[in-house]
Amino acid sequence: MNIKVMIVVGARPNFMKAAPLIRALRGYHNSVTRDPASASRTTVSAGIQVVLVHTGQHYDSVMSDSFFADLSLPAPDIHLAVGSGSHASQTAEIMTRFESALLREMPDVLVVVGDVNSTLACGLAAAKICSDVPGTRPIIAHVEAGLRSFDRSMPEEINRILTDHLSDLLFVSEDSGLRNLASEGIPAEKIHFVGNTMIDSLLASRDRARASRILDVLGLTRGGNGSVSPVAPYALLTIHRPANVDDRGSLLSILDGLDEVARECAVIFPAHPRTRNRVREFGLEDRFEWGSQGRDSNGWDRAGQRGLIRLIEPLGYLDFLRLMMEARLVVTDSGGIQEETTCLGVPCVTVRSNTERPVTVETGTNVLAGTSEEGIRNAIRRQLKSSSHHCLPEGWDGKAAIRIVDVLLRTCEDRRSIELRPVRQPPNPPLQTASPVAP
Repeated sequence: MNIKVMIVVGARPNFMKAAPLIRALRGYHNSVTRDPASASRTTVSAGIQVVLVHTGQHYDSVMSDSFFADLSLPAPDIHLAVGSGSHASQTAEIMTRFESALLREMPDVLVVVGDVNSTLACGLAAAKICSDVPGTRPIIAHVEAGLRSFDRSMPEEINRILTDHLSDLLFVSEDSGLRNLASEGIPAEKIHFVGNTMIDSLLASRDRARASRILDVLGLTRGGNGSVSPVAPYALLTIHRPANVDDRGSLLSILDGLDEVARECAVIFPAHPRTRNRVREFGLEDRFEWGSQGRDSNGWDRAGQRGLIRLIEPLGYLDFLRLMMEARLVVTDSGGIQEETTCLGVPCVTVRSNTERPVTVETGTNVLAGTSEEGIRNAIRRQLKSSSHHCLPEGWDGKAAIRIVDVLLRTCEDRRSIELRPVRQPPNPPLQTASPVAP
């Protein structure tokens, strides 16, 4: 049976979720060959052809290219090069460009991951298209389905809900997803609890991340020069959501909430260029240390005394994972980092009032702080004093992608068996004669 699987990525979180799927598809039956029609496409003995589409929603080298290298992702077969824009314009542009690719490739399965604009745009384009005369369209599979923050002011929440309701297969990463989809009336036969492919990537990359020299580059190893020595205590900060960084009052409140911990230890902030621009626009440069990387631990101690946050360039996946593994504390507004810190057992403070990943609070290392100065400060204090143990959620074992591929292949086989089944023509109905019309 020959199957063509199209996988869409568009933004940084997608890469970690898609990489294990591509590896699982490529490694199915442990037999890999090259497709003679295209050197970048991979087929396996089961007849699976993978077509990787990058929409270009994140388009700079650090946010995209370095992640492909760190995760050993193949080069995209199709790059839509959409770039930035408003939610409406970006979603529309992705749909327009993706439709042509979809009609040209005619995949059996379309896999979309996560909750970014690319996820919804490509799922919606596939749901409304007919690629052949009988009117069939690809099987649409949504990886990381069922997550809900119940906050519709978040664009990602709209993307999640709509993608789930137009998909044929919904792959769920935690118990809350099962409950949410059931309450929304999604048929149970569409829903599959498989675990978390982002954790697949983390577990597969942990040893390589330990080889990263980022701690030395940032002067966080006492003694430096790559020697085996204790790591200076530091916190890791990542904020990117528009509600947190596009409003001066919200951003200032978060910074004020971090002031206390920033006086105790270094706070490392890999910031997207857009966030850096906001810091300048709002006149908050004096809250950060903007110098070059590579200072020693004494320099970090002086920065801590001033309560400054160390603002650095965005990092690749392995460097960032290494920083997260050794951090005393992580402060974030990212859903994926809530999951990764839970897996690593690193205390996490989420500067949001809600989360679509409640399992990270229920069984993991995550606490919700809101965005007020006092709420953040209190949450950080609790987390730094906490000695509670965490446990890994069910299915976060590095095998989620394998479970997904098994379901995809079974579903394709079922569809093929239905398509090949002979069609029985109904018997011709008796001719109907017109009843006489009364005079």
